[in-house]
Amino acid sequence: MKKLRGPTNPDLRKLIQNLRILSSKENVGIWKAIANELEKPTRARRSVNISKINKYARDNETIIVPGKVLGSGNVTKEVTVAAFQFSESAKNKLKNFMLINDLIKKNPKGKNVRIMG
Repeated sequence: MKKLRGPTNPDLRKLIQNLRILSSKENVGIWKAIANELEKPTRARRSVNISKINKYARDNETIIVPGKVLGSGNVTKEVTVAAFQFSESAKNKLKNFMLINDLIKKNPKGKNVRIMG
């Protein structure tokens, strides 16, 4: 029997596949980079606190976190955050947040998106 490699979460596997297809179709490297980050084991995947997003993001910027956004800190800037997962406290503190699936539908070219983590 063949052993599965990579993530076992079916939603994550589908997202990685969609990111690779979109990267090839649109000729955009950011989606391939995100797919590579999401393929890492859970313990090696990025997790970012809101305080770090607030510190490094600019107003009206879209930030993508290839992992999980945690709720430590406060956000004072108008930023849109996309990630694979959000903690409950992060969801409560952020005004504009979305899953990576929603971001690739809204912005398939990946314009004005910054990776953080």
